[in-house]
Formats: sequence, structure tokens, C-alpha cells
Amino acid sequence: MNWDDRPHEDAAALAPERLVGASADGEEQAVEAALRPKDLGEFIGQEKVREQLDLVLRAARARGATADHVLLSGAPGLGKTTLSMIIAAEMGAPIRITSGPAIQHAGDLAAILSSLQEGEVLFLDEIHRMSRPAEEMLYMAMEDFRVDVVVGKGPGATAIPLELPPFTLVGATTRAGLLPPPLRDRFGFTAHMEFYAPEELERVVHRSALLLDVEIDADGAAEIAGRSRGTPRIANRLLRRVRDYAQVKADGVITRDVASAALKVYEVDSRGLDRLDRGVLEALLRLFGGGPVGLSTLAVAVGEERETVEEVAEPFLVREGLLARTPRGRVATPAAWAHLGLTPPNAAAPGAARSGQGGQGDLFGA
Repeated sequence: MNWDDRPHEDAAALAPERLVGASADGEEQAVEAALRPKDLGEFIGQEKVREQLDLVLRAARARGATADHVLLSGAPGLGKTTLSMIIAAEMGAPIRITSGPAIQHAGDLAAILSSLQEGEVLFLDEIHRMSRPAEEMLYMAMEDFRVDVVVGKGPGATAIPLELPPFTLVGATTRAGLLPPPLRDRFGFTAHMEFYAPEELERVVHRSALLLDVEIDADGAAEIAGRSRGTPRIANRLLRRVRDYAQVKADGVITRDVASAALKVYEVDSRGLDRLDRGVLEALLRLFGGGPVGLSTLAVAVGEERETVEEVAEPFLVREGLLARTPRGRVATPAAWAHLGLTPPNAAAPGAARSGQGGQGDLFGA
């Protein structure tokens, strides 16, 4: 793949806002800031990453040196930004935050690097979306703490070396495979963020409820955690929406019944699927008998862009074992038929419709 041909927009950014979407806009990022843990001791989950990162940071502090460059990969909403802030806090250093799409020219990166203080942490989100010229400048900056600034054009252009103070780059990416090997190799510590287990998300929900001054019982926290798709950001978002429901429709206390009723209103079912996810499954089952069906055809049936179906809805459906990608097209699994309360064609009674005759199940129940 030509690195200059990489897309500069993700389908998730173009998709309609979703309650169970893992991206966060500026307003939600401000809300998240109040819920973020401030040190590794407060950070829930990612046990291996926390243990390894703690060793890296403690060793750097003992040497009185700047921490090695860190690469964090994983799905959105798992805590990459939070960990970058914790790294800065643990090292007692300021942090500068930017993103790959904001750096489209080498000059943009040079301006940021030249203004860094010694020991400062530079957090570069979506590092895989940075331009190729900026990437090449970053190689030298990470390894030698130096950049060459080109002055002038044509035969008269000259490169002026600019020394940089030691700094720590924390790169975050949702698509580590798009990073060129020379860039990956310059990170001293790399970590992959895993999806959270339900019990870990329950702890996240309890901690956030305490910070938001929301009363919640164990069953209510478990209900929210079970529909959060293994992602703390989604758990916190669902908690806030359930809190609103509890304040208006109940006595303000979040129980299992309150959480279930609230998430039914917001169309998040018992497995964390929303309207888009179920739309994809229902089209696949009802219109195409479970497949196989091509992605473009499926997208037209759902009324969404091909990229939205492929990059926004499908990853979770595949991870949940509800949909499979095959060379012939997308195929529904037996779990998908069961979740929508439909009967697979090969198990239907004589005369039953190809799309199945089973009744619609209680998708939003506990």
C-alpha cells in the first residue's frame, strides 16, 4: 500500500452519532476529563499494560531520564488518552496533545517539536493518519532529538539542523498495521489495549457513579456494564443516560430494572447492539435469508454507506459471533438468528417464509 494513499477520514467519523459509538467529540471529551483516573493506581483494567508501563516509568524516574517513547494501540474508548496523561503525571512533566490529521506538513510537526520543553510528553493521537513527510521528520526527532528544517526552495534550499530537548512521544492508534515499520521500531515500549471484561466495566461504572454523585446498586452497574461492548467510554456514556432516566422517571437510584428500561428507550439491547447493528442483522436475516450477501448489497439494504457498515457496525457483530465474513459475502451465525428471535431457513417448518417465522424476541430485556 502506498502510504500517501492512506485515507484521511475514518468511516466512524462520518457515521451518525451513536450512543454505543466508541468515538468522542469535543463536548464529551470535556465530560470524560472529570472521570479520568489520575495515576496508574486508579486506572481500572489492562493489568498487563499497567504493570509493564509502571516498570518503564519507575525505571526512568530512578535514572533521572526521560521515559522511552510509548505506542498504545487498540480500539477507541479503551483509555489510550487517559494513559498518556497518566504517563505525564507519573513523570511530573507537562503534556502536549495533538493528532495525526492535524499534522499534514513537516512544518506543522517542526513547529510543535521546536516548542517542547525538556521531558515534556507529546501525545499524538491517530498517529497512523499523519502525513508521510511528517513521519519521516519524526524518525530523526524520536531517535536523535533533532530535526532538519529546510529553508528556501529549489537548488538554493538548505537544511538547518535544530536540536530538540529530550521528550517522550506517546503515540496512539486504532490501526497499528498502518504504521510503517521504521516508525514502530522507534518506540521503546508498545502495548495493545484489550477490550474490558464485564466485571472490570462494573468497577468502572461504580467509580464513575461515585464521581457523578449517582446512586447505583450492583445489579444496575452489571446491567450497564453488560451492554457497554467492552469499552469504558461507552459504559460512562450509558451511565449518564441512565442517570437522566432515573432522575426523570424513577427516584434517582439506578437498579437493574431502571437501567433496563432506560436503555430500552435509547435502543441499546441486552447485548449492546443499537439500531444500526440490528438493522444490519435484520437485513441480512429477513431480506437475504442469512446470506451470503455482498457488502455493497447489504449496505444498500440498510441505507448506509458501505464504509459505515464495514468499519462501524461489522467489527462488533463479528466479535460477538453474530456475523461472519466469508469469501462469498457476509453470513449470519446461529447466534444472530437466536438474538433476533427468528428461525433459520433450514430449521423452519414446512411452508415457513425463508426469513424465518419466529417472533421478535425481547431484545431490550435484562
